Amino acid sequence: MIKFLDLQKITQKYSTEIHEAVAGVIDSGWYLTGIENQKFETNYANFIGTKYCVGVANGLDALRLILRAYIEMGLMNTGDEIIVPANTFIASILAITDNGLVPVLVEPDINTYQIDDRKIEDAITPKTKAIMIVHLYGQCAYTDTIGSICKKYNLKLIEDNAQAHGCKFNGITTGSLGDAAGHSFYPGKNLGAFGDAGAVTTNDKHMSEVVRTLANYGSSHKYIFDYQGLNSRLDEIQAAILQVKLRHLDKDNERRKEIARYYIENITNPAIITPEVKDWDANVFHIFPIRCKQRDELQQYLAEKDVQTIIHYPVPPHKQACYREWNNLSFPITEQIHREELSLPISQVLTDAEAEMVVKIVNSFSVT
Repeated sequence: MIKFLDLQKITQKYSTEIHEAVAGVIDSGWYLTGIENQKFETNYANFIGTKYCVGVANGLDALRLILRAYIEMGLMNTGDEIIVPANTFIASILAITDNGLVPVLVEPDINTYQIDDRKIEDAITPKTKAIMIVHLYGQCAYTDTIGSICKKYNLKLIEDNAQAHGCKFNGITTGSLGDAAGHSFYPGKNLGAFGDAGAVTTNDKHMSEVVRTLANYGSSHKYIFDYQGLNSRLDEIQAAILQVKLRHLDKDNERRKEIARYYIENITNPAIITPEVKDWDANVFHIFPIRCKQRDELQQYLAEKDVQTIIHYPVPPHKQACYREWNNLSFPITEQIHREELSLPISQVLTDAEAEMVVKIVNSFSVT
């Protein structure tokens, strides 16, 4: 069986370092808001290229806290609108609605799967306060056009960097391109913890302080509460594990790119559309998405040949039961992607032989 993602093998790769890091935390007797968290925040901020990083409990909370901080700072109010891609994991949208804000969905570019910057300006209204870009699948969603639109309309630019740790735009790391960014360290991410974990990065000192306070029940001093906050903190064990894995992230991402390049150069089946890559620094291949009009048949065929795949994602947000009020809306490009997308195995521990086998099996698939 060629696994979609072999977390056991990934852990084994750095097992000695991880065991030492975790043992150090256990022996320290300090498990929350301690030195490991401080070290990770400093090192991750340096990696991303921002002045500030705040560790939080997960990626959804990171986005929720960014928006909540802007509300507490008086920069947003209930009912304000946030432009967000229609083609995204639902967490991007949940963070908006959880704060009483209104998501305005914009279609992606069919060639990149990222928000189509040609369609953003038409979605702006007097209530628009921010654009949230999502570096989906590990590919940079930022464009100079998006940056110009934010300046023209005085909009905040928020990055959902959950899937793109180490991705770059013209040498600048995603997570530092906008006003603030939310990061997820879910175990399956390129930089993954051993449970839920996340972070907020920003160059705005005040905003970082509000996020940190909100994430600690709304308290900046023990038992003194400035806001009605959350309990959303990065624990010391996860911070220590992330410290280890951060040291290897660039090398791990390079291995993912090697596999992606091999797939793109060698998948020749005319029924398969592989990703379009214009800048190899602008994609860290959190997943390797292909498209096929016979997606379900292809997935079944690969499963019969012992190749695991996952669909990202089978149902778009506007067709989900939790957003029933959107179910009659039409976003044809988003819906096409959700009908056709299939993710092939890719990770830093996938072997050359496994990649070759995946290509061979994909190329042997035929439409009957």
